[in-house]
Amino acid sequence: MRITHLGHACLLIETGGLRILIDPGAFSPGIADVTGLDLILVTHQHADHVDLERLPAVLKANPQAWLYAEPQAASVMEGAGIAADHTVAGEVLTFEQVQVTPVGERHALINEALPRIGNLGLVLRAEGEPSLFHPGDAYDAEPGQVDILALPLNAPWAASRESVAFAQRISPRFCIPIHDALLSAIGRRLYLSHVQTFGPEGMAVRDLSDGVPFDVI
Repeated sequence: MRITHLGHACLLIETGGLRILIDPGAFSPGIADVTGLDLILVTHQHADHVDLERLPAVLKANPQAWLYAEPQAASVMEGAGIAADHTVAGEVLTFEQVQVTPVGERHALINEALPRIGNLGLVLRAEGEPSLFHPGDAYDAEPGQVDILALPLNAPWAASRESVAFAQRISPRFCIPIHDALLSAIGRRLYLSHVQTFGPEGMAVRDLSDGVPFDVI
């Protein structure tokens, strides 16, 4: 598996012979030049996870790509003229050698005054390759045992202790920090140090903020 962080919550995953883009949002400048995609996945409707203005250009550059989104997100996308198939919690999607399992239900609580929207995290598995879990914006889903966790570092809905507790519960081999656009460089180093210091024993943290791909065996 090869993983490239394209900014904030967006990852380019190459596994099972496919190129998969997860959460091409407004805070992810790297999506502009991505080609050769087979699959585009969206965990929920917030703009930092799906950029309705730039997504049509991504689709035009990748006409062969399947597009799947959490149902509420798909409805919002449809209103913008973008057709997407729905993901359903627990229903495995198979794309050639890759299985995608949507997990979870709702976005984490931001504020009691805001209604909670749908959020479906994504577990990617391909035989003979590492597995990866991208949770979107929630820490309550149960992905099962996975090798790689895309871990949100910072959000209006999360505290650092919750991020660490999430990493401890999932206990992956590798942690890929994501969801970091709201952090200064100094703040980012602090959040990373908490994950590295207090995360589960044996978990390696791989910071991909430089955009360099990471090959996981």
